[in-house]
Amino acid sequence: MVTMTADPHSQAVWADMLVYLRQFHAPMVRQWFTDLKPLQLAAGVLTLRCGTAIQQTYLTMKCRDVFNEAAQRATGKLISVTFVCEGTGASGQNLYPEVILCPDYIFDNFVVGPTNELACASCMAVARRPGKNYNPLFLYGAAGLGKTHLLQATCQELVNHQPDARILYISCEHFINHFMESVKSGDLSQFRDLYRHHVDVLVVDDIHFLGGRERSQEEFFHTFNALFQQGRQIILSSDSPPVEIQEIEERLVSRFASGMLARLERPSFETRLLIVQKKSRLRGVVLPDDVAAYIARRFENNIRELEGALTKLQGYAMLNGGKYDLDIAKVALGDMLPPMERAVSIQRIIGHVTAFYNVRLQDLQSKRRHRSVTLPRQVCMYLARKYTSHSLEEIGGFFGGRDHTTVMHAVRAVKDLCRFDTVFTGQLEQLEAKLPAELGRPAAGATSAASRNYAAAGR
Repeated sequence: MVTMTADPHSQAVWADMLVYLRQFHAPMVRQWFTDLKPLQLAAGVLTLRCGTAIQQTYLTMKCRDVFNEAAQRATGKLISVTFVCEGTGASGQNLYPEVILCPDYIFDNFVVGPTNELACASCMAVARRPGKNYNPLFLYGAAGLGKTHLLQATCQELVNHQPDARILYISCEHFINHFMESVKSGDLSQFRDLYRHHVDVLVVDDIHFLGGRERSQEEFFHTFNALFQQGRQIILSSDSPPVEIQEIEERLVSRFASGMLARLERPSFETRLLIVQKKSRLRGVVLPDDVAAYIARRFENNIRELEGALTKLQGYAMLNGGKYDLDIAKVALGDMLPPMERAVSIQRIIGHVTAFYNVRLQDLQSKRRHRSVTLPRQVCMYLARKYTSHSLEEIGGFFGGRDHTTVMHAVRAVKDLCRFDTVFTGQLEQLEAKLPAELGRPAAGATSAASRNYAAAGR
């Protein structure tokens, strides 16, 4: 390992870059950026040293363009930035993630509360003794409740304490696509060799996407059996428990449910408050207590909403001298703007959807799970969420008293279907075209000078 000592010039450039990043790219900046060490500036390249290989990969894949921009602004020259890892931490050479791991997603940064305590404790136990404690481990809950954080925290803990462990962290979509490509190319034996014989820990996010994929289910069934019989750790996540995953084989359901099932639910206000405070500190922002409490009260459904609120607040504060107070937060998050009037009723949406799909309202409100009923039901929920002011709970109430997690799953399912099915996308566009295009606008002159500045900046 070659050790380089930072020269004063590279240190000065890095200091100016940090100032630029905090001023113009505040939502991207993390507290651990201050631990990056400038090594040298030579031949038009600034070399920064990271503490871990995971940080190095994250910066290279997610932040390089912005760092290059900052370096060029700081020097006035065509400078690029490269990242190296010379620390004593895990090399990450045995980590094979299809998803780039985020250095923020570690156990120390996960806020534990009554609604996620079991899931967090189970992941920590698996990280200490993979293949011994809770195999398989199945995390489930609505989108945005922390499943991805826990999956990545488990991987990073394993990398740090068991550097020889071979970890494969993928999405279910990646598994399906990889399998189908292997079938087409005739490389199925190589595919099976990777998943069944070169993996100590298999982590699959969003396993519910196996639903309706018969060939992929068959392949995953044999992959699961091979790993389990070898004592290899399997970790899965889903929006719903195994028994509620639609169009999935019973033999897979029984295997998913054979280990530890850990549910994540909506965090309480107290937990949300701690999450807001934790995530703001990770961004180098210390929020006043009343601002943190305001965000925690305003956004109740999931953690991604809290993160989105913080990002919007940071962007707004950048235009107001970096000031964070309750008035700024209310303007940034919309409370000081007149509410948008929703001209579409949920009854009108239901009428259009039931007519289009030739189903009855009673079917949508029933417990039936056949696709001929579930798809129209999900479309109704998606359109109601998009075009009405009803809460998730209220929308679920229209459809047989279903809870908010069902509505969130429906919205996500429709969005996912739009990505892959052009016919369905066209049908959805036809339905939306029948709804009023004009949903109301804020009254003229109602915005403050600060909010006008925000809009003018294109935020």
